[in-house]
Amino acid sequence: MELEEAIRTRRTHKAFGPDPLPRETVEELLELARWAPNHNLTNPWRFRVVGPESLAALKHAAGPEAGAKLDRAPTLVVASQARSEDEQQDEEDLCAVSAAISYVLLGAHARGLAGYWRTPAVLREPEGRRAVGVPDDERVLGLIHLGPLRQDKEPPERLPTGAYVTFLS
Repeated sequence: MELEEAIRTRRTHKAFGPDPLPRETVEELLELARWAPNHNLTNPWRFRVVGPESLAALKHAAGPEAGAKLDRAPTLVVASQARSEDEQQDEEDLCAVSAAISYVLLGAHARGLAGYWRTPAVLREPEGRRAVGVPDDERVLGLIHLGPLRQDKEPPERLPTGAYVTFLS
């Protein structure tokens, strides 16, 4: 799949096949993250692949209603940012981790897999962070849901470039 095709055809999926991704596939996807641009090569991304025990703890912390959403995908990855003491570097690192997550999602799509990036409230709570081993000096950017593709999705309407691009003289 060509890069531009991958960008234009990637979709957010909330329905997945039941089988977890093989560890090798997850490692390949997370390896792509390290190629995201990051100022001063800080490598600020941290990923935690959620196993059965941590998933049970996270679901408990989330409660029954929010916990049920954690069963959508067979493979879950917590994405976080190692915080910097430098405010500007910290902001740049936040952007770098966002780009890294996008690389993971594009890599999954290129392999014919489904992906979904969400920011559940439980990962902003101390009990939820403890459930997945996120220390206080990291900022959680979200939970990446990954799994086998179960449905095709039509592209949503997008703004034309003229609505968000300005050429300056």
